Amino acid sequence: MTSSFEFHVYPARLSDAERDRALKSLREGVALGRLSHDTFVRRMELALCARRSEELAVLTADLPDGDEGAGRGWSKRVFGTVEALSGFTVRLRRAWQAERLPKLQLPHPGETHPLRIGRDPASGLRLNHETVSRVHAELHRQGGVWVLRDLGSTNGTTVNGRRVIGTSVVKDGDQVGFGRMLFRLTSA
Repeated sequence: MTSSFEFHVYPARLSDAERDRALKSLREGVALGRLSHDTFVRRMELALCARRSEELAVLTADLPDGDEGAGRGWSKRVFGTVEALSGFTVRLRRAWQAERLPKLQLPHPGETHPLRIGRDPASGLRLNHETVSRVHAELHRQGGVWVLRDLGSTNGTTVNGRRVIGTSVVKDGDQVGFGRMLFRLTSA
C-alpha cells in the first residue's frame, strides 16, 4: 500500500512593509514627475490589490530605487519644506479665524429640549444663509456633555474643521460650522 502526499505551495503573503515600500516608491515617482496622476492612481489601486511581491515589482520597475540618493534626498527636502509651510499657513489661518469668529453661546445646562439649528423659522437658532439647510443640526446635553448632531444637512456640519457624521461631542472653545457659517462655542 503506497500513499502519496501532495503539498500545495502557496506564495508568501505580502507584508505591510512591502506594500508600504511600493506605495512610497509610487508617491516619489509622481513627485519626481516620472508618473502622471492617472498612472499613479491606477498603479496605487493595483498595489493595494496585489497579492504577491512580483506584482509590486512590476508596478515599480520603471521607478528609481530608494538607493538613488541625490534625487531622492532633494525631493524629500523640498516636499518636507512645502509640507511644513502649508501646515504653518493652515495653523495661521485657524488662529486668525478663531478670534474673528462670532460666538455661539451654549444653552443653559438645565435645558431639556435640544436646540434646533437651521433656516426653518421654528428653529431655536435660525441661520438665514444659502448653505444652511432648513433643518440643519441640533445641539443637546447628554450625559453631562454637549452633543451636536447633523440632521442630514446638504452642506454638512463641522466641528473644528472635521465633518460631523451622526453626532459629535462639543465643548467650550470648539469651532462649529453649519454649511459655510462658522462659530466659536462659548459657555458664558
